[in-house]
Amino acid sequence: MTHSQRVGGLWIAAAAVAVAIAVWLWREQPAMTSTQAPATTNISAKNDMAGMNMSADGSIALTADQIRTFGVTFGTADVHTLNIVVRTAGNVVIDETQVVQFAPRVAGFVERLYVNVTGQHVQRGDPLLELYSPEFVSAQEELLLAANLQRTIGRSTIPGIPENSTDLVAAARRRFQLWDVSDQQIDDILRTGRTRRALTLYAPASGVITERKVVQGQSVMAGELLYTIADLSRVWIEADLRGDDVARVRVGTTANIEISGLAGREFTGRVDYVYPSVDANTRTTRARITVSNAAGLLRPGMYATVRLSTPSRKVLSVPTSAVIRTGERAFVFIDLGDGKLSSQDVEIGATDGEYSEVLAGVEPGQRVVTSAQFMLDSESNLGEVMKSMLGMGSAAMDMKGADMKGMDMKSVDTKGAGKKEMDMPGMNMPPKR
Repeated sequence: MTHSQRVGGLWIAAAAVAVAIAVWLWREQPAMTSTQAPATTNISAKNDMAGMNMSADGSIALTADQIRTFGVTFGTADVHTLNIVVRTAGNVVIDETQVVQFAPRVAGFVERLYVNVTGQHVQRGDPLLELYSPEFVSAQEELLLAANLQRTIGRSTIPGIPENSTDLVAAARRRFQLWDVSDQQIDDILRTGRTRRALTLYAPASGVITERKVVQGQSVMAGELLYTIADLSRVWIEADLRGDDVARVRVGTTANIEISGLAGREFTGRVDYVYPSVDANTRTTRARITVSNAAGLLRPGMYATVRLSTPSRKVLSVPTSAVIRTGERAFVFIDLGDGKLSSQDVEIGATDGEYSEVLAGVEPGQRVVTSAQFMLDSESNLGEVMKSMLGMGSAAMDMKGADMKGMDMKSVDTKGAGKKEMDMPGMNMPPKR
């Protein structure tokens, strides 16, 4: 129900009350002559349902018990740092800095796959596949030959040949290291003195396999992409900024994130980059937020609701819950002391959700009501309508007294009750029962 509809309903109710009061006044009014002014009626407007008293200055008076009963709470108008809040939507995406691609540095044939499912978790150093490579077999034979040759040269007694003059094994080992062959595999070849048919390749990083382009038995070339591994312990939230929101968000802006499907969980982060381009389809600019995901609850593709909060300036403000907006105006209830509350029109500026800037209407340090305002608003409106209707009723009585010339007022004692009856020309009034 809008404010205008509520006020209209109160006018109708007050009109009915005023009519009832007028009838009661007519029945109980003492006899008046044409030269007598009507007696002044002093009636205080009360709402028996709420138990509140409307003072002559338009304020509402509450007792301490009524304040507790109605749940009236207070806040203070004070200077706060206003945070500009932007509410928008976003998506969970993979942190691009946490993505690693795996490709062998030697050609061969895949003889065995240890990781053959997309989405599988791997740790750094876990085996990915076994690769048969003729080039790898030849390199092993050269390594063993270099080791034997070095041992032979070291035992040589030929004059002029220095001992260990050439480190042939070190040169052969360097070749394997360039292929990402682990030192443990090289040492096993030298220790056993036998070549291996297949080379085992290991995961270069921990994470989730997001892409797999290899099957068992496949022929692969050196440098061919086989796996993409993404570490999801940290993810990005990409939030869409529209229009003026782009100017309100900067690097370092605090972000509070709620994820669809994770009710009751809120994540926090900070904007670390605002993209310099605008999407041609959506006409939005993206802001990137880095969020920790150690528990693994955030999954790429999830929808997010993002609140971006940027401190702007210090302003006089009141709690947003204290402001009542009717569409035509905004007002608050001010604490006048001794339980008296009065509505006050205010001019509201920017708002950050928790606090609203006040441009005019209140002074620093004034207490304002932060709850039960709508009940107070209804009581205040009813009181104003009642006072207006009582004023109209008093004016009508004055007009009635002025127009009652020619009426003959007779006092008739009815069983000692002291009630009066009026004889009007041309009217027969039956006795009251």
